Amino acid sequence: MSDVKSVDGPAPQPHPQTGGVDAPPQQWPAGQVPPYPVPPYPVSEPDRLTRFVVRLYERSPRWAVPLAALGCVAAGIGYALLSDPTRSAPDAAPTCLLKLTTGLDCPGCGGTRALWYVLHADLPAAARHHFLFVFVLPFLAYLFVAWAGRQAFGWRLPELRISSRAIGVFLAAWLAFSVLRNLPWAPFTSLYV
Repeated sequence: MSDVKSVDGPAPQPHPQTGGVDAPPQQWPAGQVPPYPVPPYPVSEPDRLTRFVVRLYERSPRWAVPLAALGCVAAGIGYALLSDPTRSAPDAAPTCLLKLTTGLDCPGCGGTRALWYVLHADLPAAARHHFLFVFVLPFLAYLFVAWAGRQAFGWRLPELRISSRAIGVFLAAWLAFSVLRNLPWAPFTSLYV
């Protein structure tokens, strides 16, 4: 049977959350909201993996996430120290997919070598391989220490406020650096790694 009670249209349906009846849209003037929450989309049940991750996060101590992030940073530093990217051949595996296919330096090319030189306190050589990485490293280190300290120990270090304009200028400089280092004319050939 149809839900039509008259020629005006379908009968109002009960609202799933409140049990009340949805009023036709024309009864709510602009600027007014219905007295019950209207979900923007149906909320689905999380899958088993999501429930497991949420449960694990809720039960873990507050220092676990910063410690895991520190482990990832330590793994990257360990890789740079063990692999010694300064002595490997340019086509040694693992290699950059962009450089392998096009011969061009990618925006991050030279970053691992720059990290290796930073860890060995050779800042001029690090800047030669990736100047912007060396420039941004102190900011990233401070942001990480401030975040990890707040998460794990409740520290309130002075907040480093980076405006969206500053981020935009940095990304534009990184893009320009990525293009200039691939130009085949002097003085840009000195940027090629």
